[in-house]
Amino acid sequence: MHTLYPAIKPYATHRLEVDHTHQVYIEECGTPDGIPVLFVHGGPGAGCSEKDRCFFDPEKYRIILFDQRGCGQSTPYAELNHNTMTNLVADMEKIRLFLSIEQWMLFGDSWGSTLSLVYAQTHPKMVSAMVLGGVFLARKQDIDWLYHCGANRIFPDNWEHFIEVIPQDERGDLIEAYYRRLLGDNEVARMNAAKHWSTWQGAVLTLRPNQDTMDHFSDAHNALAIACIECHFFKHRCWLDQPILSRMNMIANIPSVIVHGRYDMVCPLDNATTLLRHWPKAELQIIREAGHSLQEPSITDALVRATDKFSQAF
Repeated sequence: MHTLYPAIKPYATHRLEVDHTHQVYIEECGTPDGIPVLFVHGGPGAGCSEKDRCFFDPEKYRIILFDQRGCGQSTPYAELNHNTMTNLVADMEKIRLFLSIEQWMLFGDSWGSTLSLVYAQTHPKMVSAMVLGGVFLARKQDIDWLYHCGANRIFPDNWEHFIEVIPQDERGDLIEAYYRRLLGDNEVARMNAAKHWSTWQGAVLTLRPNQDTMDHFSDAHNALAIACIECHFFKHRCWLDQPILSRMNMIANIPSVIVHGRYDMVCPLDNATTLLRHWPKAELQIIREAGHSLQEPSITDALVRATDKFSQAF
């Protein structure tokens, strides 16, 4: 079984001013003249971690990571103004131009798969290949699964914790109810809502309970950006002008590998199988004993195999 490559440090870091409000943090690792690959993190709002550098052979790849607007080391933290799908796609293109990259590979997990797909559909000639994990198509049914009816039937105990901060008469629209609290002036209520939102996601992320994952999502600093930015995007249906599936002809011939856990409770497997029906040249690997997290051993194995495969193809 393939595991992550050994830990590495960036050989360069940057702060790119993408508009009058936001600065985006960027780092480069691996080999400067290697195959350019952009790691597109999940959430939205989760930011990158040191482990995210390690899905790629550092002797073959020029590994680029960036924290999307409002999270990680990007500033201002948890900022929602000028933070939309259009903005994030534009940021990715600004990063490509800033780093003088002609064409790059995209590696996107969960929300990162959504953003990678939309970027590729917007700039198809700039994408050499794609590796996507835990696909999220950002349809209403996909958002409802996690925040209305679906995952709550599998994790009713964790769901009770998630909804306990919302009065009974507001539970018909939990995203709206959370949004009001997360944007409110009461800092105690705001932080309490953020931790409940983020802890719910951490609880359903892995096939087996994982304390490291729970600790990350329950950390107050991480929780604030995750909760505020996710709720912001989901309230506005991710600002998708057109459904992702309606534009798959734009990227039909881009070499792609999709990796998805059979027991993914954040983004059910039908996200991936539906995508494959609209993208017949893509390769789908269904991982038998796995949930959603790219840190689950069998998911990691498949993703590293995919990046190794592309490193030999280019």
